[in-house]
Amino acid sequence: MTAIVNMHQAKSQLSKLVERARMGEEVVIAKSGQPLVRLVPVADKPKKRPMGLMAGQAVMSPDFNDPLPDDYLEAFE
Repeated sequence: MTAIVNMHQAKSQLSKLVERARMGEEVVIAKSGQPLVRLVPVADKPKKRPMGLMAGQAVMSPDFNDPLPDDYLEAFE
């Protein structure tokens, strides 16, 4: 159910309207009968991913840390 409230009512009952939005109700604030904004709750922070989730799925070549060839940078000039 959508609750449409006018600006004056929203000013005087903001904390109640915020709580209604947090509980999942759609709250729309209008001015002169024209909808202006919708109150929505902020999404929860995503959970941290566990370490090692991709363990064993990435492979690094044995020469990864070897110096680059002398002519390597010339290709970018």
